[in-house]
Amino acid sequence: MSKLRISQIINESIVDGPGIRTVIFVQGCPHKCKGCHNSQTHGFYGGYYLEISEIIEIITKNKLVEGITFSGGEPFCQANEILEISKILKKMKYHITIYSGYTFEELINMGNNVIKILKNCNLLIDGKYDETLRDLTLKFRGSKNQRIIDVQKSLSKGRVFIYD
Repeated sequence: MSKLRISQIINESIVDGPGIRTVIFVQGCPHKCKGCHNSQTHGFYGGYYLEISEIIEIITKNKLVEGITFSGGEPFCQANEILEISKILKKMKYHITIYSGYTFEELINMGNNVIKILKNCNLLIDGKYDETLRDLTLKFRGSKNQRIIDVQKSLSKGRVFIYD
């Protein structure tokens, strides 16, 4: 199995997607959004490597966890590893949410592995964080330009569907 470069793992969160979730903060981000809440994840050489099998073990150990969130950093910068983990988690029936500075439209044009990840994913919070559009009342996101996308419905219908 592969290794994923991460910044940290939060075992229980209720603010990074629906239900109780494990949040995996990947290390490395090309966007470097001004005012980013996770600026410690920007450097591609920071953080540490963790075997995918160890990550799966951490997730499955907590029986309260219903879902997994990949945040960052930019998860799609480690597409091969995220694909490997997301396949396993989907088979285990976990709800998968991914935060990305890329838009849904940009992601579907990035190629095969990215589309395969999206096929394993339930929700995508897309778009770069924009400090000028900050809104702390928004559910699961920090700025008004970011969208919560129902990925499966969007892929099947060929257009973006916003999650309620």
